[in-house]
Amino acid sequence: MEPRSPQFQKELGRIEELINALNGAADSAVAAQARELVQALLELHGTTLERALEIVHENDLTLVDKLAEDPLVSNLLILHGLHPLDLEARVRGALEKVKPRLGLHGGSVEMIGVTPEGGIKLRLEGNCNGCPSSRVTLKSSIEEAIYAAAPDVTGLEVEGAVDNFVNAADGLQPKFTVCPTDNEQETTTKRDP
Repeated sequence: MEPRSPQFQKELGRIEELINALNGAADSAVAAQARELVQALLELHGTTLERALEIVHENDLTLVDKLAEDPLVSNLLILHGLHPLDLEARVRGALEKVKPRLGLHGGSVEMIGVTPEGGIKLRLEGNCNGCPSSRVTLKSSIEEAIYAAAPDVTGLEVEGAVDNFVNAADGLQPKFTVCPTDNEQETTTKRDP
């Protein structure tokens, strides 16, 4: 099951409903016991998962890496603090994946640092160089990639993101009427009259 599949999202929604029901339960003692039960089960699963990873690591280190690359397994490893890559490495990997798309827009992104609380500081540079897409679109692409790879990020600060696309001072028209993306949509170029 993929993290973005309808079934997975439905199950997450049901978990959220159950948590909200517990928080609103009239019998606070029973609600507290239910939360304690869930916490104990999570700890048991985490300990068991950690042992399973140790066994796998002893026999095939590359398998641990492959498990960490799977979006569903990766999120479980993060939940239990067992992911083999730290937050900074996961964010850097996400940035590497979006760099080709940013390059299509004449943009780039640089990681400035990670705060002790898990916040990420980035610098967005360049612009859409003739594309009607704004730097906000680029910022959104970056955020999506980062939160997919590192859902434990506590905040994201992006320097250099602006709200509106500003045409070049020389009055050049955009080269593209839609954003050039890698296989997401076809590009239509404007032709000179």
